[in-house]
Amino acid sequence: VQLVESGGGLVQPGGSLRLSCAASGFTFSTYYMSWVRQAPGKGLEWVSNIDSGGGSTNYPDSVKDRFTISRDNAKNTLYLQMNSLKPEDTALYYCARDKATMPPEYDYWGQGTQVTVSS
Repeated sequence: VQLVESGGGLVQPGGSLRLSCAASGFTFSTYYMSWVRQAPGKGLEWVSNIDSGGGSTNYPDSVKDRFTISRDNAKNTLYLQMNSLKPEDTALYYCARDKATMPPEYDYWGQGTQVTVSS
């Protein structure tokens, strides 16, 4: 299993970024997937998840209406569109394979992509 994130960078407050996560080594279309972030000096924070078909998505209040998770099962790729970015969104963003449990559990992680929101 391999998950490779890309698309991070430095963006001004109010700006947008789109993260991608290329998946390989497993049948991507049969798994829930999540985005999880870790801000400097803080713990992990779940950002979003999506079911295997892409028809059901979930977000915490901190990113709801600003972030959109999606997937392209034909391309084995997960996306996170981030709009109206705030300095508090600065973090290392990981994609993770979601075990679809409650509480959430993840069995594989990417290496992360850094998002920095600053003027």
